Amino acid sequence: MDIDAFVTAHRPSWDRLEHLVRRRRSLDGAEIDELVELYQRTATHLSIVRSGPTDPILVSHLSSLVARARSAVTGAHAPAWREFVRFFTVSFPVVAYRARWWWLGTTAAFLLVSAVVAVWVAGDPAVQAAIGTPEEITRLVDHDFADYYSEHPAASFAGQVWVNNAWVSMQVIIMAVLLGLPIPYVLWQNALNVAVSAGLMASRGKLDIFFGLITPHGLLELTAVFLAAAVGMRLGWTVIDPGPRRRGEALAEQGRAVMSVALALVAVLLVSGLIEGLVTPSPLPTWARIGIGVVAEAAFLTYVIYFGRRALRAGETGDLERAPDVTPTSG
Repeated sequence: MDIDAFVTAHRPSWDRLEHLVRRRRSLDGAEIDELVELYQRTATHLSIVRSGPTDPILVSHLSSLVARARSAVTGAHAPAWREFVRFFTVSFPVVAYRARWWWLGTTAAFLLVSAVVAVWVAGDPAVQAAIGTPEEITRLVDHDFADYYSEHPAASFAGQVWVNNAWVSMQVIIMAVLLGLPIPYVLWQNALNVAVSAGLMASRGKLDIFFGLITPHGLLELTAVFLAAAVGMRLGWTVIDPGPRRRGEALAEQGRAVMSVALALVAVLLVSGLIEGLVTPSPLPTWARIGIGVVAEAAFLTYVIYFGRRALRAGETGDLERAPDVTPTSG
């Protein structure tokens, strides 16, 4: 190959690429398309140069140009606020929506176990005796359960609840690293805790107080935990059945999806914590407190379904946006 002729023929496109890279933050749509095209073309030129008689200076120049162009193409050209908006209107909701059957299955299993155990506890005095003495159960039912929500200042309690709930969800997310295997056990433990409290309250005819206190914040809080558990277990299942993709690629994608859910649930659990700290112990009538919880839950599910379905129909997966790229060839 005649290096001088090659350089003469392609120098204008390299110079143009250099110019576009320097102006990458102020490019319009057509110039961005041109930048991508020139980047791909120059990457191919670099491959050709490397495959022929070596010219170290030219190789160094083109390598530097391709590296800077790649950074411009794959970097974040969009303003930070656009990335933020995309995360909450595309990335997170589509991940949650794609996990909807795992999410629904987790919810159904949790509620079924809780209901069965609660009925067992409420109807079997021997089980109640194994849980605590009559005096301890009376203190829990008459005082401790309700006092838990009002014994601390509302603002600090809301902060405590948020941190605790976020930590529980993060634990579930972290367990995804273990392929989600410990997650059913964690859900089982939480289902037992809820069921025992419900059963004991029901045995003393105070199930209305139980639901009046746990429903306002519990709907959104448990929904968030179920979602975290669902994506974590789905990650584990990906190892068994990666689908048409390579196992490593499927795991990487699902792992990034898990992290998207972890970040978004911090905001969801903040809302849940505020409800638990400010609404649950408030003097509002029970119907109003429950109504606030139902509205928050309905708003969250509507948000996930609307934006998640729309993003899925648009072909989104919630994974990182892939910048246009090609593998350089010498053809």
